[in-house]
Amino acid sequence: MKQNMGTADKIIRVIIALVFSALYITGTVSGIFGYILLGLGAIFILTSIMSFCPLYLPFGLNTCSKK
Repeated sequence: MKQNMGTADKIIRVIIALVFSALYITGTVSGIFGYILLGLGAIFILTSIMSFCPLYLPFGLNTCSKK
């Protein structure tokens, strides 16, 4: 897998994942919607760690800086 995510993209995804987790933990969001947000947060963290987003491939997106 070739990296297709830049630093800013990874930071934004981690922040969104933390917000989703906080909403669930505080009870602001619960039930099935809460589980969906937790799942999305987990996906955001995983893609940030791998620096690869599979959804970028079909659209030809790449937020990495040119080296």
